[in-house]
Amino acid sequence: MSVTPTPSSSELCYLIEGMDCAECAQKIEALVGRTPGAFNPRVTFSTQLLRLDLDESRTHREALEAAIRRLGYEPRLRSPNPSPTPQAALFGLKTRQGRLVLGSGALLGLAFLLGWVEPHLAHWGYIGATLVGIEPLAVRAWGSARLGNPFSINTLVTVAALGAVLIGAAAESAVVVFLFAVGELLEGLAAQRARAGIQALASLTPKTAWRVEGGQVREVPAESLRIGQVVQVEPGGRVPADGTILSGHSAFDESAVTGESLPVSKGIGQTVYAGSINTDGVITLRVDRNPQDNTLARILHLVEEAQESKAPTARLIDRFSRFYTPGVLLVALLVAVVPPLLLGAAWHEWLYKGLALLLIGCPCALVLSVPAAITSAISAGARQGLLIKGGAVLETLASTRTVVFDKTGTLTLGQPTVTDVLGLELPAAEVLRLAAAVEGGSAHPLARAIREKAEEAQGPIPPSTNGQAIKGKAAIAQVEGRTLAVGSPRYAAELAPLEAPLAAQIEGLERQGKTVVVLMNPPKPLGLIALRDEPRPEAARALAELSALGLRSVMLTGDNAHAAKGIAATLELEASAELMPEDKLRRIAQLQSRGTVVMVGDGINDAPALAQADVGIAMGSGTEVALEAADAALLHNSVQGVVGLIRLSRNTLRIIVQNIALALGLKGLFLVTTLLGLTGLWPAVLADTGATALVTANSLRLLRSREALAPQNPVKH
Repeated sequence: MSVTPTPSSSELCYLIEGMDCAECAQKIEALVGRTPGAFNPRVTFSTQLLRLDLDESRTHREALEAAIRRLGYEPRLRSPNPSPTPQAALFGLKTRQGRLVLGSGALLGLAFLLGWVEPHLAHWGYIGATLVGIEPLAVRAWGSARLGNPFSINTLVTVAALGAVLIGAAAESAVVVFLFAVGELLEGLAAQRARAGIQALASLTPKTAWRVEGGQVREVPAESLRIGQVVQVEPGGRVPADGTILSGHSAFDESAVTGESLPVSKGIGQTVYAGSINTDGVITLRVDRNPQDNTLARILHLVEEAQESKAPTARLIDRFSRFYTPGVLLVALLVAVVPPLLLGAAWHEWLYKGLALLLIGCPCALVLSVPAAITSAISAGARQGLLIKGGAVLETLASTRTVVFDKTGTLTLGQPTVTDVLGLELPAAEVLRLAAAVEGGSAHPLARAIREKAEEAQGPIPPSTNGQAIKGKAAIAQVEGRTLAVGSPRYAAELAPLEAPLAAQIEGLERQGKTVVVLMNPPKPLGLIALRDEPRPEAARALAELSALGLRSVMLTGDNAHAAKGIAATLELEASAELMPEDKLRRIAQLQSRGTVVMVGDGINDAPALAQADVGIAMGSGTEVALEAADAALLHNSVQGVVGLIRLSRNTLRIIVQNIALALGLKGLFLVTTLLGLTGLWPAVLADTGATALVTANSLRLLRSREALAPQNPVKH
């Protein structure tokens, strides 16, 4: 539950070294939750991050850091611009866990060699190897017990290892501890690899930029750039900030940012992203976002937030594990004592089997099965320009039945052009000039097209005041002393019935697949402007692929029925037209009665529908409102990304099912072989360590983006 921080609290972000599993995250979250003055802890093991609000008048940060260290982890305040080195440090052997593996492994090897010289010394060597390896696990087990969770994974391994020493199986105990340490190291490296693909984005923004100032160009730190400053980017250089091109023309490699594989040609007035590569021309651009708020920074922030959001299956497994682990301890105890007490069986044999069951019952692999897959999928999606705001979104996408599309800017290019200008009581040029003035403050594609056409005529566009929008109907402003409106024919008809010749003119233009807007001095029509927007080149293919996946595609638009019918016929999908924003909400609610609904849109008018749908997907060129309301975003601004998201979600669900089957299957196999006396202690640890390795490796397959997004046999729901 979220708690409001005190006014004196500050937000802190820590990188927690050694926090590589879900239980670690739960333990740290419980500790912070019990700390006076600490509010809203957000812990993510996949990114090793702890975020919280801390009132240091009640608990100083050093006291909190000391408490985290007592749990066996190393907290480090995160720098604003981390420079990750994912594969460094000898593949993790220089980390604390790596040193533990090397230490316990060396002692295990030494004890084995001593066995050839003096078996008695070898026995003590195995005990030493066990104690060295078990010390951090015992510390964590004790920390968990103090936080109200005495039945942790670390407790199971600690009890099993020490119990094995007590019954004279020190050699096997040492092997068990070593293998468990290796498993934790591999788990950490796997989490590190999943993080690497996203964290590497942080290094894409260049460290320096060439700022233009007073006619001079000088090199400055990129992090010092501020909104409104002008920078120059040479061919081959990376763009240092999100901005708008002021001069020059070039092609930009945006593959690392949006996933678009081909360079994108851009010129004056177009937006470029920080981290993209300028391939062939000198450009100058105006900085539009500060470094901490550029596209790359926002991607990193969204992905980190997404990994904090647990999928429903992950939450279910977390709840299950809270009862499962005590259950394992109880079953192991019964196996150890019931046969000797009731059946006269050998104590040593059944104590040994009970200890083996403790190791088999460790839920590491089961707990990891969902978050490992979700983390890999979110990372794979982000590298392809598909931003997903959490595991719950992925699971919902996998069960999608219907995909709803907005028309303008989503299924169409969002670049309509003015085809006809008809004056009723004014010359056509005057109609265009006044309409452009009314639309002066609007970001809608139709408004941009009207302004661009007016600018081509090279006539002055008068200023406007008191601009306002009536959602889905019209834009209104005061121009040259008159209140004028530019709205839909339906809005004009609401104000006053349209004369038959005018209505016929409008219908004739709409039958040609054009969108018509009316310039009015309300309620009197002054002129008509017709515009046409073409379908995106990839839209037909994307819709065909969605159909092949068993999904229904529907277009909902506020445009006129004739224009909508023309687009729908071209793309072969269902369509409903002339819808107000509230009409879209009702239509989506109707579709939701038949199953999960995804909404894809890009405009302000789409924000309510994006929020209403089970999953809202915003196009990358969409407004800030749409991006905030959405659950996912397509940075490369292509409808094909919807197909990629559905495939990625279904592949992720398939991997999760496989992971759970692997985890439970190996445990079941070793349970049977242990009870039959076919396997002992150190093979038993493979039921968890081996399953963890398999689950991790299986999840990392999602990082191979081509495989994750490639066509698969559709999952039936």
